[in-house]
Amino acid sequence: MPAASILLPALLSSLTLVPRLTNALSAAEWRDKSIYQVVTDRFSTGSLTTPCYTTDKAYCGGTWAGITARLDYIQGMGFDAVWISPITSNIGNTTEGQAYHGYWPMDFATLNSHFGTADDLKALSAALHTRGMYLMADVVVNHVATTQGSAAFVPTSDYGEFDTSADFHPFCWVADDKNQTQVEQCWLGTSTLALADIDTESTSIVAYMNTWIKTLVSDYSIDGLRIDTVKHIRKDFWPGFASSAGVFTMGEILDGSVAYNAPYQDVLDSVLNYPLYYQIMYAFQYVNANLGALVDVHNSLLSSMNDTTLLGTFVDNHDQPRLASLIKDTALLGNAYTYPFITDGVPIVYYGQEQGFSGGADPANREPMWTSSYATDGIGYALFKKLTAARKQAGNSSSTFYTNKATISYYDANEIVISKPPMLAILSNRGSSGSGSVTVPSNASLPEAAEVVDILTCTSWRTDKNGASVVSVSNGQPQVILPLANIGTLCPGGVTASTITAGSTDTTPANPSSSAAVASASASSSSTSSAATPSGSTASGSGAEKSIRLGGWSTVGLVGLIGLTTLL
Repeated sequence: MPAASILLPALLSSLTLVPRLTNALSAAEWRDKSIYQVVTDRFSTGSLTTPCYTTDKAYCGGTWAGITARLDYIQGMGFDAVWISPITSNIGNTTEGQAYHGYWPMDFATLNSHFGTADDLKALSAALHTRGMYLMADVVVNHVATTQGSAAFVPTSDYGEFDTSADFHPFCWVADDKNQTQVEQCWLGTSTLALADIDTESTSIVAYMNTWIKTLVSDYSIDGLRIDTVKHIRKDFWPGFASSAGVFTMGEILDGSVAYNAPYQDVLDSVLNYPLYYQIMYAFQYVNANLGALVDVHNSLLSSMNDTTLLGTFVDNHDQPRLASLIKDTALLGNAYTYPFITDGVPIVYYGQEQGFSGGADPANREPMWTSSYATDGIGYALFKKLTAARKQAGNSSSTFYTNKATISYYDANEIVISKPPMLAILSNRGSSGSGSVTVPSNASLPEAAEVVDILTCTSWRTDKNGASVVSVSNGQPQVILPLANIGTLCPGGVTASTITAGSTDTTPANPSSSAAVASASASSSSTSSAATPSGSTASGSGAEKSIRLGGWSTVGLVGLIGLTTLL
C-alpha cells in the first residue's frame, strides 16, 4: 500500500471518530424518506432503443447523466432518495461477464468511467438536492475482484492502494458460513473470479478506508450509504467507518436470521431487513400461504433490533429474483408491494417493480429500464404514487407516525391487520379470486365512532363506539386505512360511502354528508370501464374481474385498488 493516493492526499493516523457532516441528514431524518434503487448501467442511456441483453452480463450504457434526465419520473412516484450502484472503478472483461453492476471493484481512488465523469456524478447529486431529494451511494469495502484466481492473485498498481499481497487476508474460501472467522477473513467468489478479501484488521488500511469514505461523501455530496457485504468485515470496524462517512449508513447482511442481523444495527444506523423480506415472500407467494411466520418475524424484530423504524424494508433488489417472477397472482403481488410502506422502516423500491418487470435470478433481474419507455400511466406507477403519498400524509397527520412501532393487531389464516397510528393496513393472502371479511379489533388504534378511508380505493366506513369494524376483503386486495380527517388530498375525486358493518354494536354506514363529492366519485367509478383503458391497452370482463394491462403490469382485479379514475 503506497503512502498516498491520487484521490486521497493523506491518511488518518489513528481511528479518530469525526462528527457527521453538518449538511447531512441524521439517521432520524431518514425515517420519513422512501428510496428508489437503480442499477446505474440499466436505468437510462438517454435512448429508448439501446440494445441490452441481460444474458450477456455486459455494460449496456446507463449513466449518471441518464439518471439525472429521468428524475421527473422517479419523483413523480413520490420517492425522496435514489440509491445508485457502486461508483468506483471495476475490473474489465471476465469469463463471468463485465462488472456493469459495480460490485467487482479494482481501484477505490477512481470512478467507474462507464457511468460518466466526476462532474456527471456531482451534477446528479446537485439535481437531486435542488428537488429536495437525496443521493444514496452503494459502496464496497470488503474486497477487490480478480481473474487471476485465488492464491495466484498478485496485485499490481492497477489496484491503487491495495497493490501488495500484504493488503489482503491470506487466501481461503468461505466454506462454512456458520464460521464467523471464515466469513470475515476468507474470500468470496470462484477460482475464475475471486473477491480478494481486504485485510481490514490492518490499522493502516482502516485509516485509509476512513479517509477514503469521508472524501468520497464530501466530494460528491452523498447523503447516505448502502454498504455491501457488511457481515464479511469484523463488527468493530464499522463504527469508525460510519463516523468518518458522517452520513446515514445502511448495511447489507444477507441472512434471514433476526438474531444474526441485530448486532449490526449496533454498529451502523440501519440494515436491510432481510428477515422480513424472506417472510413477506413466503407469506404472499401462494394463495392461503402461512402468515404465522411473518407475524413471528415482525415481533422478533421489535424485540431484538435496535430500532426497527430505521431498517431498510424491501421486497425486490438486484441480488434476489424479482417477486413478480415468483408470484403470478397480482393481488398477492400488490399485498407484498404494499407491505414496506405500512410497517416500520424506510421503504425501498427496486427500479422496474412499477413497470411489472419479472426477471428471475441474476442476471435476469437487471433488465434495461428503457424498454418500459418510463411510462407513468400504469397501475404499478400509480400504486407506488399512492403508497408514498399515504405514508407522507400519515406523517403529516401525526408527529409520532415514523417513530411509532407497527404492531400486529390481528391475524388469521387469510388476513393480517397492521397498526401504525394513524395508519392501519389489512393485507390478504386470498389472491385475486378470493373475498371475505376481517374484524378490525378495537385495539387496532382506529378512532372511535369515526369515518375512516381505504386510500387505495377511496372507500369509507364508520367504526363503532370502540373503534372496531368488520371490513370486507374483495378480490384479495390490500387496504391502507386512515381516518377521513387525516386523508388530505389522497382522494381528490372524493370518497365512496360503504355499508361495512361497524363492529357488533353499530351498523351505521359512513355519513355521506361528510364524504367529499361522493356522488361525483360514484359517477367516476361507474365510468371506469372506458376511462381506464387507454390506447394500446386491452381490457376484458367487467367490474372487479376486469383484466387490464397498463405500463407493463398485467393485472386482475386491481382497477379499484388504486383508483384509476383519479390517478390516470
